[in-house]
Amino acid sequence: MEELAVNETLERHEFGAEVGRLLDLVVHALYTEREIFLRELVANAADAVDRRRFEALTDSTLGLPAEAKVRIVPEKATRTLTISDPGIGMSKAELAQHLGTIARSGTLAFARSLNEAPAADKPSLIGQFGVGFYSAFMVADRVEVTSRRAGAEEAWTWASEGKGDYTLQPAARDEPGTDVVLHMKADAEEFLEPSRVQAIIRKWADHITLPITVVRDGKDEPANDGTALWRKPKSEVTEDQYAEFYHHVAHAFDKPWATLHWRAEGTLDFSALLFIPGSKPFMAVEEVRESRVRLHVRRMFITDAAGLLPPWLRFVHGVVDTEDLPLNVSREMLQATPMLARIRKAVTSRVLSELKAKGKDAEAYASLWENFGPILKEGVWEDAEHRKDVAGLLRFRSSAVDGWTSLADYVGRMREGQEAIYVLAGDDAAVLAKSPQLEGFRAKNVEVLLLADGIDAFWPQQLAEFEGKPIRSVTQGAVDLSKVAGDEPPGEAADVATLLPLLKDALKDEVSEVRVTDRLVDSAVVLAAPEYGPDLQMQRMLRRAGRSFGGGLPVLEVNPRHPLIRKLAEGAAADTRLGESAGLLLDIARVQDGDSPRDPASFARRVAAALASGSV
Repeated sequence: MEELAVNETLERHEFGAEVGRLLDLVVHALYTEREIFLRELVANAADAVDRRRFEALTDSTLGLPAEAKVRIVPEKATRTLTISDPGIGMSKAELAQHLGTIARSGTLAFARSLNEAPAADKPSLIGQFGVGFYSAFMVADRVEVTSRRAGAEEAWTWASEGKGDYTLQPAARDEPGTDVVLHMKADAEEFLEPSRVQAIIRKWADHITLPITVVRDGKDEPANDGTALWRKPKSEVTEDQYAEFYHHVAHAFDKPWATLHWRAEGTLDFSALLFIPGSKPFMAVEEVRESRVRLHVRRMFITDAAGLLPPWLRFVHGVVDTEDLPLNVSREMLQATPMLARIRKAVTSRVLSELKAKGKDAEAYASLWENFGPILKEGVWEDAEHRKDVAGLLRFRSSAVDGWTSLADYVGRMREGQEAIYVLAGDDAAVLAKSPQLEGFRAKNVEVLLLADGIDAFWPQQLAEFEGKPIRSVTQGAVDLSKVAGDEPPGEAADVATLLPLLKDALKDEVSEVRVTDRLVDSAVVLAAPEYGPDLQMQRMLRRAGRSFGGGLPVLEVNPRHPLIRKLAEGAAADTRLGESAGLLLDIARVQDGDSPRDPASFARRVAAALASGSV
């Protein structure tokens, strides 16, 4: 510092902006992760090399060295981190212009100058806002930039402590390019560990095509792969390369169920390489409801939290790389850009198209559905824009066919006179298949879809209909199958005119109605939900969660042809124990639907007493 103080060539300047406020904003507000500084500096280095390569097209004296690379040197002894590149470099005026004026981007100015250049010759530039460089002050209390402009002999050093001014003085550099030296803060020693630096590069800049090396024990070690696989034509990528990249990006070891690799050109310009896994991950994907598809801008990783796919496609992994977004200082600001919204829409549509095409192969699609079906169903519940498309992708167990079936297939099998698509929701499809709720439907060969995922209690009320056919829970409201041809239930119906009001009075605090039904064959009673409000499965889920629900008390439906109901009807007027019988009927109905009796101990005593008396 003493040498600098007496050096007459040292020039001190104030920043061309209200630097205190801006630097504080950069250090404390614009970036959420300190390690971002290295990505920004590597991005600047990559841009500088691209600029030199571009200018060399018209001036061969500016050609890059044979082995151009970004070289990162962590030095614990001097507490410095140096990022060197053989790029275009900066003159004294450019150092003052680009580093001395915050938010003035040399890259952006250069990009504007390319408007007349042929598209094929334009380099892919990363930074555009000119503030990424100042992220260095998150980890450094002094930054020195020594740069020599390609084609010039002199070099200059720009230096600042980020407190309102900077210095410029002559320097020496053997070759054109730039050295950025960070004097690290005491709490930033982790960034002087070569392994930590390599990990950051792999995370944020692994696929920049320019080689990046980190010096460890005096040797240069590669830090990035350097191959943006998604930017290659599909014909140049092997299955092994796809598999290797899938394992890297998805942290998986299985074979992908589907690989989507395409480039969009026109109003949108982006490359995408996405994978649909072939098996469930070790960590349940249901736990994190966010898409983690990686967003890159000109090969540089920006974030995996851009929401490039909706939550109901969060099992998809991969990369989307675009030319049309700025490498913005705040990754959160990307969420508000219209271009990102258009990319999201295009990527979602492409995945949906792939799923539709794959859905034509029932056997292959079954493996996807068994792994991620419940997640796809969330799209029907929450995504009005894609609801109908997602509905076509759904698959179900059925009371009428083996394996999985779709809503379209169900509609194709509907009986003459059948007016609705019928569903029954519960906790287990095998148990649902034996439910008394299905007796009347089986009698008339009416198919019912069996829904056994947690989300099944929710999405039907949002979809409401499919191909013009309303979707109805068999447990909700009074189901009328009279228009469907079929035999009437066997047996003579009892006169229950006296019995029904007595049962209703005995259960007045627990049911809203007691009524006759023709949808039972072998069972005496069944529960139904009121026509408006949640169905029985939703009510059970709400009760388990300790939540209240509207819609009123359930309805108890009785089978007038069942021997038990006929016996109760015959002696209803004189039966002094009808109240107890009514409670037992209600408990039976609850147990049949997979619910618990109101009072399990009392229920057990009643059943034991009935067995002892020989009345059952």
